[in-house]
Amino acid sequence: MKIVILDRATLGFDIRVDIFSKFGEVVSYDMTKKEETKQRIEEADIVLTNKVVIGRNEMDDSRVKLICITATGMNNVDLEYAKQKNIQVKNVAGYSTSSVVQVAFSMIFQIVTKLNYYKSYVDEGNWQKSNIFTHIDEPFFELDNKRVGVIGLGEIGRDFAKKASAFNCEVVYYSTSGKNSNSDYMQVSLDELLKTSDIISIHAPLNENTKNLLNYENMKNIKEGAILLNLGRGGIINEADLAKIIDEKEIYCGIDVVSVEPILEENPLLKVKNKDRLLLTPHIGWASVEARNRLVKMVAKNIEETTF
Repeated sequence: MKIVILDRATLGFDIRVDIFSKFGEVVSYDMTKKEETKQRIEEADIVLTNKVVIGRNEMDDSRVKLICITATGMNNVDLEYAKQKNIQVKNVAGYSTSSVVQVAFSMIFQIVTKLNYYKSYVDEGNWQKSNIFTHIDEPFFELDNKRVGVIGLGEIGRDFAKKASAFNCEVVYYSTSGKNSNSDYMQVSLDELLKTSDIISIHAPLNENTKNLLNYENMKNIKEGAILLNLGRGGIINEADLAKIIDEKEIYCGIDVVSVEPILEENPLLKVKNKDRLLLTPHIGWASVEARNRLVKMVAKNIEETTF
């Protein structure tokens, strides 16, 4: 069998992919442009893609039997046409939970404890000039007894909630589907969550229920000094509205995902004036070394369990 990896670079080159060699010949491309996809997969039996789009045109005239998506989201493959062509499509899920939650808490700690400020204070040679043993000009706060609102209580949301509880936080949640009922935490309306939470963390999929879920009108209700995190999907927060809110009131944001990735030059979040209120990272939440190794092993298992 011939296995083609279309966007090897998205897995990181510190991660080995030689596990796939046991299935046959492996041809790996760091990246694949839209116009290159059809030619690269036409002789493949198995295709691995993270974000490269595989649609009707790409599948036509190919001998592909299995498309393995090296991610959870499946919107880059025309699933209906794959079914018509008898091409199996498999994704992976659950590999990144610990990684996403860890990055979320890293953002919280950096914002709450003002570590950037204090590191800069020392690095710039100020501590040795102090008349007292400490320097606490930038107030910081404890997580204990803060209200944490989780938007989307799936696997990642539940793990985030569990770890927030370990810091003695009061956890509430909003179900974006309206179908989630979890007796461990109090379910509240989106409006109440935004108005009352000290920390708000989004761990929801992007769909018709969540697109622009947070907009200017409801984000105006977020408490002064609150922290808003999005490690779910870009597009859940209206980015133009968020940029406006950040410059109008004191809220702090950790944003790991945006609506178009890589981020566009014209994205309004890059134009925010109060940059100290925005921690913007390049979609790293999923990508700890352990998570990426789990991902590769899960893709290999998907191949092993496929009947050709």
